[in-house]
Amino acid sequence: MDATQGRHPSTVQACRGFAYKHLPTELQPVSRVFHDAAADLLRLLPDDPELTAGLRKLREAKDCAVLLAATEGVRSDG
Repeated sequence: MDATQGRHPSTVQACRGFAYKHLPTELQPVSRVFHDAAADLLRLLPDDPELTAGLRKLREAKDCAVLLAATEGVRSDG
């Protein structure tokens, strides 16, 4: 994630796991939503423990959503 350049190491660490282009194509749209949200937060907010915590929780939510999509599929009407 390019938006981490020059950021605090804990912010950079919290951003690990938001890449999505390595995923199968059917999972990429699910993961991309979280990648884009993380990029927006990095653009809007300064480094802070609350940002780091928020990014970690966002990554946890992304993991849940991608796991669901991988096991149950993605809705065709979504």
